[in-house]
Amino acid sequence: MKNQALHPPIVYPTGAEKWILIITAISCAILELIDTTVVNVSLREISGNIGATTTEIAWVITAYAISNVIIIPLTSMLSDLFGRKTYFTASVLIFTFSSLMCGLSTNLWTLVFWRFVQGLGGGGLLSTGQSIIIGAFPPEKISTASAIFGMGIIMGPTFGPALGGYITDNFSWHWIFFINIPIGIVASILSWTFVTDMIGAKKPRKIDWWGILFLIIAIGSLQYVLEEGTSEDWFESNDIIVFSITALVGLIAFIYRELSIDYPAVNIRLYKNYNLAMGSIMNFMLGFLLFGTVFIFPLFAQISLGWTATDTGIFMIPSALCSAFAMPMVAKLLGKGSNPKTIIIIGIGITFIFLMMLSFASPDSSANNFYFPFVLRGIGLAFMMSPILSLAVAGLRGKDLAQAIGLANMIRQLGGAVGIALINVFLSHKNADVRGSMLGYISEYSSLAAERISALTQNFISKGYSSGDAESLAYKTIEGMLYKQQAMVSYTQGFFTVGIAILICIPVVFLIRYKKGAKAKIVSDH
Repeated sequence: MKNQALHPPIVYPTGAEKWILIITAISCAILELIDTTVVNVSLREISGNIGATTTEIAWVITAYAISNVIIIPLTSMLSDLFGRKTYFTASVLIFTFSSLMCGLSTNLWTLVFWRFVQGLGGGGLLSTGQSIIIGAFPPEKISTASAIFGMGIIMGPTFGPALGGYITDNFSWHWIFFINIPIGIVASILSWTFVTDMIGAKKPRKIDWWGILFLIIAIGSLQYVLEEGTSEDWFESNDIIVFSITALVGLIAFIYRELSIDYPAVNIRLYKNYNLAMGSIMNFMLGFLLFGTVFIFPLFAQISLGWTATDTGIFMIPSALCSAFAMPMVAKLLGKGSNPKTIIIIGIGITFIFLMMLSFASPDSSANNFYFPFVLRGIGLAFMMSPILSLAVAGLRGKDLAQAIGLANMIRQLGGAVGIALINVFLSHKNADVRGSMLGYISEYSSLAAERISALTQNFISKGYSSGDAESLAYKTIEGMLYKQQAMVSYTQGFFTVGIAILICIPVVFLIRYKKGAKAKIVSDH
C-alpha cells in the first residue's frame, strides 16, 4: 500500500485527447525539422533581397544549426526547471515569434539573429515532442511511439526543400517563415491545453551554469567548424583552427564537469547504459544517412541532370511517404516480438541497395530511373529508425529517458552535420581528381576533342558569331560539358562511398544486446 502511495498507477491518455496530444507533438517536431532545410533552396533569393554575399548568407543556416544542437541536450533540464507543459508551450511561442521576425528581417544580421532564436525554440520542440509521444504509450507500445516520431524525423528534412522551393517560386522567401505563424498559434493553444508535466519531475536544486557554458562552447564551436569548414578550406583557415581547439577544450571541460558533480545539466553518465552507447553510434550514422542523402541528391539532380530546385524537392516526397507507410509495419513487427536487430540489418541492406543503384546513374538518367531507388530509401530508413530509437532508450526511466532522448537527438543532428561536411570534402577532392583526369583528353593532340570543338565552332559561326567569338563559345560549351561530366562521376562515386560507409553499422548492430521476450521497463514521463 505504501509503495502504491509513493508510485501511483500511471494513467495514459486515451481517445481524442491522446491523438490530439500526439498530433500536436509530432506537428511541432516536423515544423522544427522542416525549418532545418526549408531555407536551403531559397538562399539565392534571400541574399539578393537583403544584399548579402554567398558566403555571408550561409550564416542563415549555420545560426539555426548551432542554436539547435546546443539546446537539444538541455531540454530535459529545462523541462524540469520550468515544467514540461510550460517549457514546450514557450518553445512553440519562441519558434513562432522568431519566425515572424525572420520574415520581417530586412538585413542579413537581423535575419541571422532571429534564426538563432528560432533554433533555440525549435530545439526544445524536437526532444520534448519525442518524450511527449513516448509518454502517451505504455512501455510495451514503445515501438509504435518510436514509429510515429520516426515519421516526423524523415518527413521534416524531406519536405523542407520542396516546400521552400514552391513558396519561393510562387510567392516570396518571406513566406517560408510566415507559414509557421498560424501553425504555431494553433500548436501553442493545443500544447497548453493537452500537454502535462512529467510525473515525479522535480526542479533541479542547483543549475549547472558551468556545464551549460562548456556545452555551448563545445557544441557551438564544433557545429561552426562542421558548417563552415568547407567554405573556409578547413585547417587552412585560422578561424577553423581556433574553433576546433575551442571545441576540443570545451568538450573536455564539459565532460569533466558533468562527471564530477551530482547535479549535471546533461547526465552523460547515462552512457554507462550499453545499449544507449551503441544506439548513439547508430543514431550518428542515421543522421549521416538521412541528412547526407538529402544534401547530396539535390545537388546531383540540379547540377548533373538539370532539374529545378522545386522539381528536386517534390521528387523526394514519395520517399518520405514510403517511410510513413512502412513505419507502422515495422512497429507491428516489433510489437509481435521480431528481433529488432534483424529488422535494422534488413534496413541497412535495403539502404545499401538504394545507394548502389544511384551510383550507376548516367547523364541520360531521368526521374523514372530514381523512383524505385527512392522507394527503397524510404523503406530502408523506416526499417532502421524505429528499432534504433526503441533499443537505444529501452529500460530507461522517467528523467533518464528524457535525458537520453535529448542526447540521441543531439547525436543524430551532429551525425547529419558531420555527414554533410565529409561529403563536401569528398566531393571537392573527387571533383578535382576527376577534372584532372578528364582534362588530359581535351587537347589539340586529341582528334576527338579537336573535331568536337571544330563542330561547335562551325555551329556558332552559322548562327552569326565571328570566328573568334564562336571559338570562345565552343570552349565554354566544352567547359560546361566537362563540369557536368565531372560532377556526375563525383556524385555517383559519392553515393557508392556513403553506401560502403553504411555497412559499418552492421558490426555495431551485432554488438547491441537484445533478449527475446524482454520488456522494457520504462516509466512514462508524460
